[in-house]
Amino acid sequence: MAVAIVMDFNATLDQYDEVVKSMGLTPGGKGAPHSLSHWVTKTDNGIRVTDVWDSREEFDKFAEEEIGPKTQAAGITEPPDVTFYEVHNYFTEG
Repeated sequence: MAVAIVMDFNATLDQYDEVVKSMGLTPGGKGAPHSLSHWVTKTDNGIRVTDVWDSREEFDKFAEEEIGPKTQAAGITEPPDVTFYEVHNYFTEG
């Protein structure tokens, strides 16, 4: 089942851009495998990343292998506040 993930990081958009680049992803391009949607915005306390993934298991694997190590390498020392939601429906590019 698809899952939405909201992650609030104590980080800057420059740090986010560094993480994205280190993952080999291109803004506006194709996302990570099993990622259905991704967007980020600046907040009063840092940044908010909102994703939709094929499953919680696929996200957890990516978080362990990619997000955790690469955010630490970019100087993001605190783990994000994470909230998960079951997705009832989503749309893809037509």
